[in-house]
Amino acid sequence: MTYPKNEQQLIEKCRAGESWAQKAIYESYAPVMLAVCLRYLGEREAAKDALQEGFIKLFGNIDSFAGTGNFGGWARRIFVNACLEHMRKDQAYNLTETIDNHLNVLAEENEDGVKKLSADELIACITKLPKTHRAVFNLFAIEGYSHQEIAGMLHITESTSRTFFSRARSTLKEMVEKLNKR
Repeated sequence: MTYPKNEQQLIEKCRAGESWAQKAIYESYAPVMLAVCLRYLGEREAAKDALQEGFIKLFGNIDSFAGTGNFGGWARRIFVNACLEHMRKDQAYNLTETIDNHLNVLAEENEDGVKKLSADELIACITKLPKTHRAVFNLFAIEGYSHQEIAGMLHITESTSRTFFSRARSTLKEMVEKLNKR
C-alpha cells in the first residue's frame, strides 16, 4: 500500500473512509493528544477515555476541517473540548473550589527553581492540582485562552476563572519550592 506523502492527502483519504488513513492519523496524534488529556484530567484512565472520545469526534467531524490552517491545532481544540466535556460529566468536578498560580509568573518568581525541574516533574505538579484549578491553569497558561473565554467554556464567571488561576499558580509555586528542597 502506498501512503500519502503529506498530511493533507492523508486527511483526504480519511474523508474518503479509508480505515488505514484513520489509523495513521491516530498513531501520529495519539501520544501528543494523550499528553494533553493527561494534563487536563490528571488520571490516566480518564485521559484515555477523553482521548477515545476526541478521536471519535475528530473522525466524525473531519469534513469540517477546511484544510487552510494547522490540522494539529484543529485536532488539539477537539481534544481540549473532549476533556472539558469529560470534566463536566464527572460529579467530582466541583466549581465551588478556589485557586492561585501560572507557569510564566511562576518561572519569573522562582526562575532557578523551575529550571531545576524536569518537564515531567513540572507536569506531575500540574496534574496534582484540583480539577477546576488544573483546567483553568491549562486553558490560560498553556492554551492561551482569556479568562472571559474560559468562563464561557466552563460556565463560571470571569472572576472565578481568575481566582482559580491565581490559586493554581500559588499551589504550583509551593510544589516547586518543596521539590527544590529535596
